Amino acid sequence: MRKFYIYKLIFCSLFISTALFAGNDNKRGQAGATELLINPWSRSSGFAGANTAMVTGVEAMRLNVAGLSQINKTEVLFSNSNWLGGAGVSINSVGFGQKLGDNGGVMGVSLMSMNFGEFIETTVELPEGTGSTFSPNFFNIGLSYSKVFSNNISGGITVRIISESIPQASAQGVCFDGGVQYRTGERNQFKFGVSMRNLGPTMRYSGDGLSFRGSPPQGGGDYQLRLDQRSDKFEIPSLMNIGISYDFQPGLEHRITPVANFVSSTFTNDHIQIGVEYGFKNYLMLRAGFDYRDGIFDSELHTDAFNGPAFGATLQLPFGIEKDKSFGVDFSYRTTDYFSGTTSVGVILSL
Repeated sequence: MRKFYIYKLIFCSLFISTALFAGNDNKRGQAGATELLINPWSRSSGFAGANTAMVTGVEAMRLNVAGLSQINKTEVLFSNSNWLGGAGVSINSVGFGQKLGDNGGVMGVSLMSMNFGEFIETTVELPEGTGSTFSPNFFNIGLSYSKVFSNNISGGITVRIISESIPQASAQGVCFDGGVQYRTGERNQFKFGVSMRNLGPTMRYSGDGLSFRGSPPQGGGDYQLRLDQRSDKFEIPSLMNIGISYDFQPGLEHRITPVANFVSSTFTNDHIQIGVEYGFKNYLMLRAGFDYRDGIFDSELHTDAFNGPAFGATLQLPFGIEKDKSFGVDFSYRTTDYFSGTTSVGVILSL
């Protein structure tokens, strides 16, 4: 009976996601805060983001927050990405997860910051430059809570604050993520995950940078007024992930895990992600993934910089008296049609 209700829950999740999150490519380019779609973490990006069902630890706060509940005690993670090599954009991310007792769940905090480099400041009067430079400031902070509700089911929620700013103009917003993971089998080898991401109200830019000095209407006098322009509101790019994975163990020390993920976005066509990971104990993991989008093999229809393939590896070594702690290094590379791909390097400490 219990399994019947679980399968019913999974079926309802699939049905609701299909009805509410059907992809719509006609709305491409109409959303803002698209940095929320970037996966800055090294381990999961090597899967092309296909590991919604099996992602665990701090990285889960980006793909499926339910996986945060798998932290045993404390986990700290740092990652740096050279975004679209040659574009001069870097992304720094840091995350922290802490278990709250045996039955208290796990709290997590994550920060993602983008560095665009320096831009030359220009004005209407000085279109060649004022002699000054500026740098946009984009970052978001997430606060998460996740809990194991039974031997098979875990869930969680994230509240994320978004900030985008340039000199004298900025926009702030808030969004919510939620996710569920289900595990079953003798060794919990089958996993199913659903996550809804970036659900929140619209955002709008404001500030002195949207105002200018202008003359009053004819006959109004010989003076100038400050005229304010209101920017239009923009939506946050919400989406839903539905993923599965299965662990095959040809030997006690070896594991092969294929994964698949369906992404339903409100501002682009739906796309499918697949991947596979080989693991030798918990010491070495090699992975590859592919993110398929409509028109990806047609240069005239393909509008994304990424062209599908992704690769990654993890080297993780235990330490401590009981070997219950570990230190790991993650690496991933995502190929692109333009620029020189995206590389990410991460360091993870589990205590």
